[in-house]
Amino acid sequence: MARIQLSLPDPVLFETVLDVRIGDINYGNHMANDAILRYAHEARLRFLQHLGYSELDIEGYGIIVADAAISYKAEVFHGMQLRIRIGVSDHARHGFDLIYQAIDDKTGREVARLKTGIVFFDYSNRKIALIPPAFLARFQAAAGGTTP
Repeated sequence: MARIQLSLPDPVLFETVLDVRIGDINYGNHMANDAILRYAHEARLRFLQHLGYSELDIEGYGIIVADAAISYKAEVFHGMQLRIRIGVSDHARHGFDLIYQAIDDKTGREVARLKTGIVFFDYSNRKIALIPPAFLARFQAAAGGTTP
């Protein structure tokens, strides 16, 4: 069986720490497989807020998640804290991929790697939109001048 291979985020543009909640634990007594997407969502929201944006207003446009991929590396248990590191790859005209690395904040062990394909969306016209130039400039500044 072929496994999904995701490169680590480089450079890391943002980090945040999230507590593993009891509602994210399944009958196997570890994190449910869908919970990590919610953690990526929360980290993405915090990252955008750090840049002065929200998912519905980035220079007048919103974003949508077009696809997602997850590679699990280790079990996650209630009470752990996960450090979520975010980087960018595959910049295109309409969007980019956000790459997330989830690490056990206590041990430093990687527990998951994720990718979400982000596309800009004009909600008023219900159409995909180009990346706003002002956002791209701010994004490049956060990346140390490199293009995402």
